[in-house]
Amino acid sequence: MKNVEMESKLPNMIGPGTKIIGDIETNGDIRIDGNIQGNINSKGKIVVGNNGFVKGEIVCSNAEISGTLEGKMTITELLSLKSSSKVNGDIKSGKLSIEPGAIFTGTCAMGNISTTGSVSNKDERKQ
Repeated sequence: MKNVEMESKLPNMIGPGTKIIGDIETNGDIRIDGNIQGNINSKGKIVVGNNGFVKGEIVCSNAEISGTLEGKMTITELLSLKSSSKVNGDIKSGKLSIEPGAIFTGTCAMGNISTTGSVSNKDERKQ
């Protein structure tokens, strides 16, 4: 029997010149240097390379965007927009890092992201 936990640690890669139309769901990390038209749901990290293009919704724990993204993003932990990134869509993220030169058009909500994708800015520390 194959070890599913071990398989989820292997990175998925969509190379340059590759175009996928449809949704992607993975337990591991994924790097996109091609063209995706569809939603991406990952329990790991999503990286969109300099030449990568995504038109659809992204849901994951961490993301690093260097290419172009058109659609909503729900990131439970950290979203990094690199200087070459172009993002057109709404963002819900636990933490956000934007390098100078990045282009972002949309709305942003930060705070604790629940499993349903809603944002809570409440301080839950007990006094």
